[in-house]
Amino acid sequence: MPRPKVHDAALRERLLDRAGTLLSGGGPEALSLRTLAQDCGTSTTAVYALFGGKPALLDVLHTRAVHDLAERLDAVEPAADPVEHLGRLALAYRDTALADPHLHGTALTTAVLPSFAHAVCRALAARAPRPDADPSTIALAVQALVHGLVDLERHGLAAAGGFPAALHAALDGWLRADP
Repeated sequence: MPRPKVHDAALRERLLDRAGTLLSGGGPEALSLRTLAQDCGTSTTAVYALFGGKPALLDVLHTRAVHDLAERLDAVEPAADPVEHLGRLALAYRDTALADPHLHGTALTTAVLPSFAHAVCRALAARAPRPDADPSTIALAVQALVHGLVDLERHGLAAAGGFPAALHAALDGWLRADP
């Protein structure tokens, strides 16, 4: 009779959930495999059997965070005004990043570029861009601005209320005043 499988999908999910909590609470230094295993009532052997080690576990958490962010951005309600929609995407990104600052990073921003690029193209189609405006450049600039504003806010260097104003000022800079 085969031995029962103790390293099952339920344990994997518990480990991922707890690892995410540890990571969110204190960053990569707070994610000890020994602590993780103890918190989940298992052994480090189970963590290694399911993930292969801490780097692989962090990769899974990163992939999950990217997927969750993409889902959040996809769930943003479209606005009649494409520029307003782009603003909504930026605010959804901000909310996600502030809710889980340790998973917010340069690698996560790769998940948002397609959403921002699509929204920028819609905004440029609805409003005349400046003659030198390139949609991919604008999408990258918007993403960099949003990421930077979130980092400034996280470190107490920018007020939360300044985010929408700074975003709209930058967008207005790419668009002509007359539609």
